[in-house]
Amino acid sequence: MTQTPQPEGGPDHGALIQAIAGQQDRQAFAVLFGHFAPRVKAWMLRSGVNPTAAEELAQETMLSVWRKAHLFDPARAGASTWIFTVARNLRIDALRRERHPSDLMPDPTEEPDAPAQADRIVAMSQQEVRIRSALSLLPPDQADVIRKAFFEDKVHAEIEKELGIPLGTVKSRLRLAMTRLRAALGDLA
Repeated sequence: MTQTPQPEGGPDHGALIQAIAGQQDRQAFAVLFGHFAPRVKAWMLRSGVNPTAAEELAQETMLSVWRKAHLFDPARAGASTWIFTVARNLRIDALRRERHPSDLMPDPTEEPDAPAQADRIVAMSQQEVRIRSALSLLPPDQADVIRKAFFEDKVHAEIEKELGIPLGTVKSRLRLAMTRLRAALGDLA
């Protein structure tokens, strides 16, 4: 399985997790925390978690990354996928505790899901090629906004500041780009 390349000049998050696992590298953890904690919190907020709980779950996710770094296997998943799987599992556990706090025992394992089957990996790879091809057909301003929102995982306000364009323009470009991508991709959309 090929790894998705890191953004140019960006850190190798998988190597950072392995440094934490092998040497308990605090500097590597600080880099991971700085990159992923705000993204995990934003993801939690987008999924309906209140701000206080989102902050707590983001910190709990990063603490789990520190504690369970030895479980990370770059052959099974990318660093981002693994971290967001940990976050998703913690969120599910929190929802279960809210619904049935006295009935549920905490899950002793928060391991990432099993790796995808070979046919699923091939299908995903083919989809990725189609998506990248469709992305290359977009006007540069729309493609840039899509890359920042989906590949760099930036929220609309970050894109607005980075590109120096109004928030409404960011949203319009995303909407137009998504419409064009859906039309280009047909059955994938």
